[in-house]
Amino acid sequence: MKGADAEDRALAELVSAGHRLLARNYRIPGGELDLITQQVGVFVFSEVRQRRSATYGSALESVTPRKLALLRRAALSYLLREHGREDLPCRLQLISIEGPTSTGTLSITPIE
Repeated sequence: MKGADAEDRALAELVSAGHRLLARNYRIPGGELDLITQQVGVFVFSEVRQRRSATYGSALESVTPRKLALLRRAALSYLLREHGREDLPCRLQLISIEGPTSTGTLSITPIE
């Protein structure tokens, strides 16, 4: 449940910033979007990563070019399937939690 706990914390942060949840764990073959929200007409696709320590690198470093391509593909799939268009305003972001889920440092970084 660690991943779900990190996603819960990330979602709470987004909601407090005025986001509206549209989908959670949206899956397509080969990819998944952790959180899909909307804020002021912009679709926001969030990848949530938690790192208890920097031993294996930061959360941002864990988003490889392959993972980024899968996130892009999943985001475009969502827009097309759910809204009939791929050209809607959107952004991809990484929500990272460094340290324990409940007390670690949460940061949001645009990844595209």
